[in-house]
Amino acid sequence: MSNTMKTVAIAGAMTAALTAYTNPAAAQDAKEKCYGVSLAGQNDCKAGAGTTCAGSSTVDYQGNAWTLVEEGTCADIDLPEMADGSERTGSLEPLDRDLPS
Repeated sequence: MSNTMKTVAIAGAMTAALTAYTNPAAAQDAKEKCYGVSLAGQNDCKAGAGTTCAGSSTVDYQGNAWTLVEEGTCADIDLPEMADGSERTGSLEPLDRDLPS
């Protein structure tokens, strides 16, 4: 590879890195934390006190475990009803439902 090509490649990489640094939305779609929507072991991070991060939830739809979802879709995710027949929805804040025993 010629020096000119290397220079162009490096300049392109630097431009992309600076764009991502100054405008994170350009690097990825807008996401938000949505609590209570992931299956056991499939959360992105935090599943209550004493847990570390990704994959640490132990209950389906655990209310204090979150998953990143497309911004604006959290409350609209189709989830099964709870055992008592009441509606189950995602939340932008931790929930007190479906917690491990």
